[in-house]
Amino acid sequence: MLTLKLLREQPDRVIERLAVKNFDASEIVSRILEADAQRRACQTQLDASLAEQNVRAKEIGALMKQGKKEEAEGIKQAVADLKRKSAELEAKMEEESKRMNDLLVLLPNIPCDAVPAGKGAEDNVVVREGGEKPNLPEGALPHWELAKSLDIIDFDLGVKITGAGFPVYKGKGARIQRALISFFLDRNTKAGYLEIQPPLVVNEMSAYGTGQLPDKSAQMYYVNLDNFYMIPTAEVPVTNLYRDCILNKSDFPVKMTAYTQCFRREAGSYGKDVRGLNRLHQFDKVEIVQLALPENSYDALEEMVRHVESLVQALELPYRILRLCGGDMSFTSAITYDFEVYSAAQGRWLEVSSVSNFESFQANRLKLRYKDENGKTQLAHTLNGSSLALPRILAALLENNQDEQGRVRIPEALQEYTGFPMIG
Repeated sequence: MLTLKLLREQPDRVIERLAVKNFDASEIVSRILEADAQRRACQTQLDASLAEQNVRAKEIGALMKQGKKEEAEGIKQAVADLKRKSAELEAKMEEESKRMNDLLVLLPNIPCDAVPAGKGAEDNVVVREGGEKPNLPEGALPHWELAKSLDIIDFDLGVKITGAGFPVYKGKGARIQRALISFFLDRNTKAGYLEIQPPLVVNEMSAYGTGQLPDKSAQMYYVNLDNFYMIPTAEVPVTNLYRDCILNKSDFPVKMTAYTQCFRREAGSYGKDVRGLNRLHQFDKVEIVQLALPENSYDALEEMVRHVESLVQALELPYRILRLCGGDMSFTSAITYDFEVYSAAQGRWLEVSSVSNFESFQANRLKLRYKDENGKTQLAHTLNGSSLALPRILAALLENNQDEQGRVRIPEALQEYTGFPMIG
């Protein structure tokens, strides 16, 4: 959530930068500032009313001591009127505060100056590429056919048990899933990230704190009996570990990693892009999260991008890194780098990670603060990234490493985790 201070001091900049996200904020900003002005006017009147009540209360005490009971009773009536006025002002303040907050949560985070304008994915900027696209043998299969022939993933069983988007991993398919999770976690902890095992369901405050609510409510699985939400990413519970916290400068950076299953409704997704592992409702993902001082958060972002890049390189996958344009960014992000790996049998790039700096947007919702050198509380910055999401990584590993016999080679860095060099 954007801070009220920013909206008061730089409303034109907020409107200008949100236009980069193709979001017209002019009306909402105007209404927020109007509600804020009304709230502050009520606060001024309330302060004056309370001050007058204190003065009158002292007058009553003095008159009673002098035996001037009748005069005191007259002032008591005036005090009663002031109390009624104060109650009305307090109610008006609450009303304006609610109106203001209801509008504030509708504003996305402003993109930083490095974010290019654009409408969608076609306007994203390729920052760099790495690896080599493989030359596949004749008759190479897409991963959903390859997985079936190797009997390592059963999509039909998943449909039988639950529905589309819930595959069943079998034998070496299950083993390579476990191998990838351990590989990512080990690499992350060696890079200084503390491993966390968080809950897979969160309450409404947690989903609100990281910006999933109200913006992404339609994409989340909701447990209505308990008012819980299934997590769409480990970012939600891990970042919320520090909700309502005040840290010291010496506590930074805070670096955490977690493996979780993730749940997304993916409403509106259809067509060829959802085949096989391309788009699932339940999937495994390892996440990295950082809390940083504002002056260090962009160095932290670069560090996280380089770390995720090292993971993709270790898996010998051709990749590219994109800086997302304003029109393709999330509601909460100030800047995002997407990682895509090349899926050779499909002939297309698959997104496997988003690494984002949210600056103080989430921290403002979370009330995640720190004390600066002057003892004053300031908002921290939050960052997160996939390291990595498994389904499309596995899809690319299967497709890119298949041979003429329909077997799949396991990348060398992963073999100590799988215990085998080949599937098939």
